[in-house]
Amino acid sequence: MKSSWSYVKLIICFFLLGDGQSAISAVRNHTADLEAAWKHYLTVDAHKNPTKPFPFKRCFKSAAQEHDLPLSLILAVARGESGFNPNAKSDRNCHGLMQILWPETAKHLGLYRLSVLYDPCTNIRAGAKYLRELLDHYHQNLHLALAAYNYGPNRIDNALRSGDIPAGAKWYSGYIYHHLGKLMHGTAVSNGSAAANKPSSYIRQKRIPIITFSSPFRAAGFYEHLRKQAPDLNIEWYRQGARRYQVVLRYTDKQSLKISKIKLRRLGLRLK
Repeated sequence: MKSSWSYVKLIICFFLLGDGQSAISAVRNHTADLEAAWKHYLTVDAHKNPTKPFPFKRCFKSAAQEHDLPLSLILAVARGESGFNPNAKSDRNCHGLMQILWPETAKHLGLYRLSVLYDPCTNIRAGAKYLRELLDHYHQNLHLALAAYNYGPNRIDNALRSGDIPAGAKWYSGYIYHHLGKLMHGTAVSNGSAAANKPSSYIRQKRIPIITFSSPFRAAGFYEHLRKQAPDLNIEWYRQGARRYQVVLRYTDKQSLKISKIKLRRLGLRLK
């Protein structure tokens, strides 16, 4: 166990002193362009179909249509907030696929029982309704709408009156943009045919933590570092709560887990 942890610490040192430091800087610098990136998405890419499979298709598509939102946007928020887990619960009392805050936001959206937040369609519809409300409030500025989805509109409005929104709110906008990219990678405009950009069936993947950081920038940077070292590894990074950001290994079965563990060991990382 001590030997394995020594490998991990060594890799982290190289990461922070070398490629990882530039990756952290890139993530921070990227936040300055997020407003423009989201504007481009709404005007150019919002009508494109996701290329990656996703669960609860009927619920997501219905919510997107009902609240006049891009399907890929709602999916990106759900992927980043819960990893498509309808039973997700955070240490800040947020629940379900879209991580609706109980009781404040839930009751604001007309939901008065905690249990209904664990119904996928109800939760997705609530999250979409909230996103539409915030998007209208911020005059179609999706960067600010997402910041408010995470921080709350009162905190964002107060921050804007003081000059600028908090760094953590900017980070969240970039975090959802990252998950949007995962869903839309390689996408093309739908040509109206039934087979156009049709994703394969969704298969829920299991996850094992590789490492946990207290900084989102370091988690994102370490994730990028591992992707450079082993591009075929099935990894992702997620926010897991207050000051907890995990880089995780994703797998579907024992064989894929075994192969991935071997690849990680070659990088000096050992999982249980």
